[in-house]
Amino acid sequence: MKFLELKRQAFEANMELNAKGLVIYTWGNVSQIDRAQGVMAIKPSGMPYEDLKPEHMVIVDMENNIVEGNLRPSSDTKTHTHLYRHFDEIGGVTHTHSTYATAWAQAQMPIPCFGTTHADYAYGSVPCTAIMTDEQITRDYEEETGKQITEAFVDLNPIEVPMVIVAGHAPFTWGKDANNAVYNAVVLEELAKMALLTKQINPVQGSLKQAITDKHYLRKHGQNAYYGQN
Repeated sequence: MKFLELKRQAFEANMELNAKGLVIYTWGNVSQIDRAQGVMAIKPSGMPYEDLKPEHMVIVDMENNIVEGNLRPSSDTKTHTHLYRHFDEIGGVTHTHSTYATAWAQAQMPIPCFGTTHADYAYGSVPCTAIMTDEQITRDYEEETGKQITEAFVDLNPIEVPMVIVAGHAPFTWGKDANNAVYNAVVLEELAKMALLTKQINPVQGSLKQAITDKHYLRKHGQNAYYGQN
């Protein structure tokens, strides 16, 4: 198989998503792109995780044509390729229906930055897209989902906020590769859970003070970051 390593990387990321408890049955998918070759590997549609093998991963180009594989790719494929075409710096995309993040999606609300844990990973609120219009639904639904996301990031940096809530649907996350996208999906689920608990404890709690948000995000991701080991 020409794309064996790309398939292996995507497979392992999908299995990590399952191991972290963010998916049940077939509710999720991860992809990884090879930008040099203009293709991505993605989980096949409706494949249970316990049955999944590296060779099952489907290779798709950025126009959504199957390049290698005998299975139908994820039904969310066009959303993944849309994100790769519009967010040049990302290398992996993850989609789940994890409980807490999906609850925010169903509430059609962004996740505010209430504390430093959130600020360590996302610079400001996790945005929620606009709800899809009837016209969008009747067009290419999965491509339109991608458009919902990129339209929500017109004034945002997708590297600074590597996650989104799709209104009425569920979350998507991304990163430098598939493993990093899964990492961000795990983080997002915890942020969503903590935000919900915060609102239950204090329904009128506002966002974290901007200076503290800046400090925590920039000490980890800024030009003069000093968190961790060099």
